[in-house]
This record gives sequence, structure tokens and C-alpha cells, in this order.
Amino acid sequence: MYKLILSFIPLFWSANSFAHGISEDAKRAMIEGGYLKYIWLGAEHMITGYDHLLFLLGVIFFLTTFKDIVKFISIFTLGHSITLILATFMGITANYWLVDAVIAVSVCYKGFDNNNGFQNYFGMKKAPNLLMMVFIFGLIHGFGLSTRLQQLPLGEKGSEMLLRIISFNVGVELGQITALAIMLVLLSSIRKTEFFKRLSKVANDGIILAGFMLLLMQLHGYLHTSSPDEFGFSEDNHIHHHMKMNKPRVEKTEHDNL
Repeated sequence: MYKLILSFIPLFWSANSFAHGISEDAKRAMIEGGYLKYIWLGAEHMITGYDHLLFLLGVIFFLTTFKDIVKFISIFTLGHSITLILATFMGITANYWLVDAVIAVSVCYKGFDNNNGFQNYFGMKKAPNLLMMVFIFGLIHGFGLSTRLQQLPLGEKGSEMLLRIISFNVGVELGQITALAIMLVLLSSIRKTEFFKRLSKVANDGIILAGFMLLLMQLHGYLHTSSPDEFGFSEDNHIHHHMKMNKPRVEKTEHDNL
């Protein structure tokens, strides 16, 4: 299983797979697009948002009752809806590499929590209140979505802009429901088997590893790109970038100019 997890590590360095920003095609489509396009984009963004999906997988991994699933997903939805709508409408933004880095930390946190990390490594009797933490991380995830949404032509502040934001949020919820349904079907099919008991530790180690790799990717993006839409590994220019940074400047002499 560890070999399987490690075999996927190179994928974390793919900008197209994990940056999941708003593409130029999507931006152009939104200029004259209606609310349905914003709904579609929100759903697409959630389904391809690997950091969001990994966190959700961690949240529901050990939940067995419908009541608990609804409770935790509802509090997460409330959190990310608050920041997605309010931050976008009010124009509050931040460097989304850094916001997504915190989201990656939330993925690591949930895998660590699922493996009883607080009890085993910090000697705590119990982990921090999970419902509170899911709500806090929901706020952060929503802010991350907001930084992406603000790349779109939302128009002037007013009812039309608000409806576009809400439409995007509706799409996010539809994408979330779709992803959750698939996760729950897969989990329920193996939850009662002996295999699940052996799998759970390794799977949550994998969630931690995935979150850590995402964290490295986001920090690299922040440190090595001048624009959030660029990604340092995208054109095999990473080593050349460092060579240019470290190459000493050679002063031209009058002889060189002759």
C-alpha cells in the first residue's frame, strides 16, 4: 500500500492536476455567461479540488450514522459558505497560494486526528473538538474558494454580483454532494470488512502524506512564481530558474562592446 501511495507522488507536482485555479477559458466563458455557468464552474471546481475532497474524506472516514454525516457536513458547508459569499462580495482576498497552504494543513490535521495522533504523540486524553475544528477549517476552505472566484468578472457590487456568487456556491454544494455520495458508497462497501481495519491506518497516513505534498506544492508556488497563475514546475524551468538566480552578473567592458 505504501508503494502504491508513493507511486502517486509525482502527480503532486503537476500544475494542471493540483493548482485547480480558474482557467483562462473559464474566465472568458463567464464574461457573458449566465448563472448556470457559475453553478457549473462551482461544481467543477469542487470535484477537481483535491484538497477539499481529501479533507472531506478524512471527515467522513469513520462516520457511520446518517445523523453524524449530516451534522459534520452541514457545519463544514456553513463555514465555507460564510467566507465564500461574504469575502467575495466584500472583496476581501489574499494570496491564494498561502490560503491553499493552510487548506493543505487541514488535510494533514484530519488524517493525523483520524489516526489518534493527539493521543499517541501528545499524550492528550482527546483531540480538540472535531465539530469546532471542521467549522474553522470550513471557513478557511471557503476563503480559498473565494480567492479563486474573485478572478472572475463578477461585475459591480449589487444583486447581480451577489447572485453570481450564490450560483457559484450552489455549484460547489452540488459538486460536494456528488463527491460525498461516491465516497460514502466506496466506504460503506468496505467498512464492515477486516480489510477496512487494516486499511484505515494506511489510508489516513496517505491523507497526511497527500496534505504534506500539497503543502509543499503551495509553498513552492508562493516562493517561485511572480503571478499566482504561474507554477514553478510547469515547463521544466525550475532548475534554470535557480541557475539564473545564482549566476553571477558579468560586467561588460569596453572591449566586450567592440
